[in-house]
Amino acid sequence: MKGIILAGGSGTRLRPLTGALSKQILPVYDKPMIYYPLSVLMLAGIQDILVISSRDHSDSFRALLGDGSRLGLNISYAEQDQPRGIAEAFLIGADFISDDQVALVLGDNIFHGPRFSVLLDDAVRRLDGAALFGYRVRDPQRYGIGEIDADGRLLSLEEKPRHPRSNLAVTGLYLYDSDVVGIAKNLSPSARGELEITDVNLAYLAQGRARLTELGRGFAWLDMGTHDSLLQAAQYVQLVEQRQGEWIACIEEVALNRGFITPEQCLRLGEEMRGTDYGAYVTDVASRRLPKLVLRAA
Repeated sequence: MKGIILAGGSGTRLRPLTGALSKQILPVYDKPMIYYPLSVLMLAGIQDILVISSRDHSDSFRALLGDGSRLGLNISYAEQDQPRGIAEAFLIGADFISDDQVALVLGDNIFHGPRFSVLLDDAVRRLDGAALFGYRVRDPQRYGIGEIDADGRLLSLEEKPRHPRSNLAVTGLYLYDSDVVGIAKNLSPSARGELEITDVNLAYLAQGRARLTELGRGFAWLDMGTHDSLLQAAQYVQLVEQRQGEWIACIEEVALNRGFITPEQCLRLGEEMRGTDYGAYVTDVASRRLPKLVLRAA
């Protein structure tokens, strides 16, 4: 499976913070925003990743992530000259996707919860069409809302409904088979001139090949499109990390746990950030996985 991070847009709601920086480069407590969606793809076992950004910010992502080889990844880049909807990512990334399955994650989303990698592995294994992820919200009129049966099969999907059939919001993480490129090519732009991701999901729904997995209690889904939500996300990450002592979206740790890199490689990455709490955490994670030396008495 391939992975795409959509990190385009101009971040107008976050100005003046985004006057010179991409929104997805902004810090969310102790790491850049893009680390959070990147870690989601890595948790799903994905190593071939395409980052789509605006032309003005492409160099910043290249400087931050490089080609991904230090993390056992293969990261490539593409540019979106102006936002034309989430589904445009499949047209920009058509050659990258080729005949493979693909996961798309929005660059300003945080997903955090128990056994998330297990949930992702199961979704990838069972993928037949589209796999979406739902989160219960208090104000469903603000979201794309899905209705599912007892087996998780999608029954209906409506964007910002006046009379919602459920309170399951469709989050910014989507898994698709290779048909998604053809579906996106046949979409008609919305009144705003955008290719809507909801229309992609409706196409799979019409085929009876769309499922939605609920992210249950104890799970957090956050997007960071406003100053308030950006601050709230940073406070959430700070609270969890300081209380539990385990970092959220530590991409070096995820790479190690997924077998993308060795403990020795992880240790070197941590040592490169010596003097920081983040570097100390990476070093500690790697050290716990290194073989222990047994001292024998003479």
